Amino acid sequence: MSAEITDSRSADGPDGSDASGGSGGPGGSGGVGGTGGPREPGVPARLPASGAAPASPASGTAPAASASPAASGFHIPAGRGADGPYALDISPEKAGWGYSSLRILDLPPGGHHSFATGDSEWIVLPLSGGCTVVTDSPDADGPGTEDTGTDAPDAASFELAGRESVFSGVTDFAYVPRDARVRIASGAGGRFALTGARCERRLPARYGAASDVPVELRGTGTCSRQVNNFGAAGVFACDRLIAVEVLTPGGNWSSYPPHKHDECRPGEEAELEEIYYFEIAAAHGTQGLGYQRVTPSGRGRGTDVLAEVRGGDAVLIPDGWHGPSIAAPGHDMYYLNVMAGPGETREWLICDHPDHGWIRGTWPDQPVDPRLPLYQAPSGDPR
Repeated sequence: MSAEITDSRSADGPDGSDASGGSGGPGGSGGVGGTGGPREPGVPARLPASGAAPASPASGTAPAASASPAASGFHIPAGRGADGPYALDISPEKAGWGYSSLRILDLPPGGHHSFATGDSEWIVLPLSGGCTVVTDSPDADGPGTEDTGTDAPDAASFELAGRESVFSGVTDFAYVPRDARVRIASGAGGRFALTGARCERRLPARYGAASDVPVELRGTGTCSRQVNNFGAAGVFACDRLIAVEVLTPGGNWSSYPPHKHDECRPGEEAELEEIYYFEIAAAHGTQGLGYQRVTPSGRGRGTDVLAEVRGGDAVLIPDGWHGPSIAAPGHDMYYLNVMAGPGETREWLICDHPDHGWIRGTWPDQPVDPRLPLYQAPSGDPR
């Protein structure tokens, strides 16, 4: 399969989600949670987004391409994955896999949106602006929980201070469980990521404070990047969901060396589907860009992507060696990683590409990029 090189942009059609005041337009890495009983992989209802139709695991032949909106590529340019109230809507059915989801929601001042969590757990993560998250989860707890004063039994509310942008600071967030109703409202408006994963266990709804988010500096030299581990395994309890933010200074490479997590090898590698969602910092009045590479690992769909990425784009990684993620000089790159898979244990275990893993051995001899960290987690509760 040849590499997919894409830079097209178009809009997709609506769905029937419940929203008011929302906007569907495009925009600009062991754990707590542990095992959760028997795991049954989800059965995808449609073919995935792909540069070409995926190969059949049984025959190795390529089936006919899907007619679904996501069938245009593993790279989803901004606007192309819009659906109903969401600027981007990636579900297991649309991606053609079993677990990982991502929705990007834009709300105008005074806007609000309601949705049912269904069979998935979700983290509501402000990308810009703040919001109130109300859930009818009867077991909600933690800082930020308040009586809503509504007629909903045992409803709870989380006030999220949010942030100006993904390049300005760490944000607080809210976890909402499966089988619940959720309402998000924003007085000043903003953009919000809903990171999700199909799961079995129903954990309590909780508030995640920005001050509790570990900020990690990973790599050195031109491989330096910052990782905000807000939803990492071992940091914040979920059943299956793993989510982190990565910030790469302009001119640097991240997600490097290339690595994969597309098979279960206990103690060595976890099987995880992954979504990359990008925002790129503008500079001198110019919108930024970056590049994302994925090469086949010999498993799954033979994912092969070489994409120019811009703000609001996403890349689906069902399998394969992914990396590097390249930030153009002068334009810092942000991406949100959303991962989930069928493993009994919620853990992030990766395997480096054998041709490139040696680069880690050079890191101790180089300093971390002095531009990092771009920011630290706040020392207190900003609310």
